[in-house]
Amino acid sequence: MENKEVKINNIIEEAEKQASSLFKKVDDIALYNQKKVLDAFRKEEIAERHLKGSSGYGYGDIGKEALCRLYADVFHTESAVVSPLIANGTHALTIALFGLLRMGDTLYSITGAPYDTLRGVIGGNGGSLREYGINYKETELIDGEFDFQTIKETIEKDKTIKVIFITRSRGYSIRDALSPEQIGEATKFVKSIRDNLVVFVDNCYGEFTQKTEPTDYGVDVIAGSLIKNIGGGLAPTGGYIAGKANLIENCANRLIAPGLGNEVGSYITGYANYYEGLFIAPSVVKNAIKGSILVATALTQIGYETTPTPEKTCNDIIRSIKFNTKEELISFIQMVQYFSPIDSNVTPVPWAMPGYNEEVIMAAGTFVAGASIEMSADAPIKEPYIAYFQGGITYEHVKLALIGILDKLIN
Repeated sequence: MENKEVKINNIIEEAEKQASSLFKKVDDIALYNQKKVLDAFRKEEIAERHLKGSSGYGYGDIGKEALCRLYADVFHTESAVVSPLIANGTHALTIALFGLLRMGDTLYSITGAPYDTLRGVIGGNGGSLREYGINYKETELIDGEFDFQTIKETIEKDKTIKVIFITRSRGYSIRDALSPEQIGEATKFVKSIRDNLVVFVDNCYGEFTQKTEPTDYGVDVIAGSLIKNIGGGLAPTGGYIAGKANLIENCANRLIAPGLGNEVGSYITGYANYYEGLFIAPSVVKNAIKGSILVATALTQIGYETTPTPEKTCNDIIRSIKFNTKEELISFIQMVQYFSPIDSNVTPVPWAMPGYNEEVIMAAGTFVAGASIEMSADAPIKEPYIAYFQGGITYEHVKLALIGILDKLIN
């Protein structure tokens, strides 16, 4: 037992040593983003009165209005909708898609198939884009890079294409997340073909992982969930959409009702967790990334493959880990749950989760249910057996969990 403990300690010490230069870079990014957020708070003169909620119609809800301006400041956009009424990331994306597209338009994904839960929004039953006469096309990435030749040919051929859709993170695909610079290059390219195209980015899992965001490179609209990076582990629910003012107005109309937009919508509980969550988010994302780097570096030492590889810069908070067997995969997910602060006594098992094609196993012993900025992991039960590990609001929590995970895997 003692020899095994020594071995695990040596693995972690060596991993921290190997990751030290990358840790320094992550710290620098966090400091930059913290200043950006602090500057936004000071610019908007956020005060205690903004933390209060409203009731009824929500007219004159200064807390909501200031929060929307804050997000626009942070993302360097003209406008933003930030609302507890948005259920999750898929809901935020759905609101934006229905706000941006009209009958006869075509949505064109240039990063291949979107995340599983969005496929029903695009082409399923019960009110999908397809049922509203909106078409869909996609072009796969090639080795994680945009297929510019096919994209050019598709746009030139189909004049109904209106919205270019880019998924920044990987979903359940095996690739690195896209950097803001890569997304910017694609944005510049498609607008050189037709300048009236709207570029819309699913920004989930990517906020504050770099010093810039897709909107710094000409992207028209971004959307995401508040129980991922940007909520800092404190936002209890909600989502955001940020971008050009005329487009955000359309999205706000879709969220509430045409002509009402962002003028109504109350939240009596108040916005303190949303403001504080945004304020600490750069530091929380830093912790998640450093924990992710540690996990990748340690598991690589004992023979597992991770994406991205340990030495690469992270463009989202997700780490893909490839296992040899279904049993190893399930065991890893269960260990993440076991070392969680909430429901550590629960053993997750694969199940047919709504919106997914295969059985999925999820570990989420989190304070906010399903919050993937907190340490969590999930995986579809299919070959290759890949777990998607994310979050960790403190580095120390991830490190302690890693000790237990290594103990199990080495056995």
